[in-house]
This record gives sequence, C-alpha cells and structure tokens, in this order.
Amino acid sequence: MKLLRLLPLALALPVALASCSKDNESAGSSKLEVRLMDAPGDYQSVVLDVQQVEVHLQDEANPDGWQLLPFKAQTINVLEYVNGKSALLVNTDFAPGDLKEIRLVLGSGSYVIGRDGQRYDLKTPSGQTSGVKLKLDQATLRERETFQLLLDFDVAKSVVERGNWKPGNDRKERYLLKPVVRVVAQAIKGGLRGTVAPAAALPQVLAIRSSITVPDTFSTAADASGAYQLSGLPSGTYKVQFFPSTTAPANQPAYKVVTRTGITVTNEQVTDLGQTSLN
Repeated sequence: MKLLRLLPLALALPVALASCSKDNESAGSSKLEVRLMDAPGDYQSVVLDVQQVEVHLQDEANPDGWQLLPFKAQTINVLEYVNGKSALLVNTDFAPGDLKEIRLVLGSGSYVIGRDGQRYDLKTPSGQTSGVKLKLDQATLRERETFQLLLDFDVAKSVVERGNWKPGNDRKERYLLKPVVRVVAQAIKGGLRGTVAPAAALPQVLAIRSSITVPDTFSTAADASGAYQLSGLPSGTYKVQFFPSTTAPANQPAYKVVTRTGITVTNEQVTDLGQTSLN
C-alpha cells in the first residue's frame, strides 16, 4: 500500500478500511482462505487450468448446497509451490458455519512438461465435468476467525502415464490427471496486540502481510487507553502502520504516522508489539 503525500488523505484511507472491518465484525462474519501447495514430482512443470472453486454447505446428498467462491480462472504451475510455498486461490469474507466439501473445476488447458522438455496435455475427465471434489471433516468457520483450507496436491500420484503409450503416439494420450489431494483444514488464530503513546492520538492500525505476492491488509483502531489487538491473522511477516486520527495539542509534539516492519505472526500465538510511540 502506498502512502499519499497529503496527510489528510493518508488518514482517510485507514479510517475507511477500519470502518469496513468493524462492519464485517458487527455482521458476525469470518474469513475463508483457500491455498494450493504441491509435493514434488518428476516433471519440469505441472500446470492446472483451474476455472472455479466452490464449497458445499449442505449434506453430501443435497445437490443445491454448492456456493461459488470469488476466484479468477487461471493456470497454476503447482511445481512452483513446494517446500512450504503455497498459491493463494481465495481470500474472502464468509458466513460462519460448517463446510462439507470443496470442489475445483478444471478446464481443458492442463498440461505437463516432461523431463524431455516436451509438452503433454493432461486429460482430466472428472475435473472438467463434476469437478474435483474433496470432503472436509470438522471444517467449521467461526465469527471473527480466519479459516484456511490447504490443498496439498500430490503430483507423483496424480499424473498417471498410460502403460501402452510409446514415442511417436499422440502426445495428448500419454498422461491422465487423476488428482490426489490432501486437505488440511485449520482455524488461523494468530494475532497482534500492543499499545500506542500518546493514547490521545487514537490511531487506526493496519497490519499488512507482506510475505505473499498480493499483500493482505487487516485493520483496527486503538481504544482510549491506547490498546489494540488484531485477531485471526494468517501466519507470515507483516508491517504494521499507525495513522493518528487526531492532532496533538499546540503545546505538545505532533503525532506522526509510524510504520514497523519485519513483524512475525505465528498461528495459535499472539505477538505482542509492546508500546509504539507516535511522537
């Protein structure tokens, strides 16, 4: 996020963000995050053509319980997301409740690049019709919490070579995609807290997760005592910005916009930033 040159405009942005955050909290919403990661495989690339991501909110037998998630269709080379890296597919506000299944609808553009450097289209019959369905156990979203569905894609088991294929045959017929995906569902309970001085500055507080490609921003406001806390934060590295919403009395030092960087948030723990001076 870029700070604007004029302070009044700079103050207006976090105020608006904090206002939206409070509205979401008063509505009792939660946040749903869907990520994709991979176990390495013996290919140069394995590219999935992901068209839609949906979740099922009803019993499995009910065909009407599917809800489309906000996701932009894209191709994803899953081999880029190994050794702890993950692709963020969805990050959205969501109503609290139970999730029963998640489904990935794949297009016709999935392919692999083998060790020989050649491209081979992947046939994905189930993924292009009914979608790749994955059952969820104990996936419950609660108010003001972030819930993460981590889709662990196993390339070695998912890409199947036809036994009767020989060099010179149609390359489209060499590989089938039969996705083997393990789902790790967890509530994300990291947090940040601290105090500001002077408390009279009543700052808006923005926590920006900078350790991902598209940064997430979470916001709150310090109370009259100068205390603040942000909950339901995904693990990662953050910068925290403080925007005073008032001006200092004439006989006191001016309040300043302050940015703290390199703040680490870990799941199940609340990171205490101690006191931050705004003078």
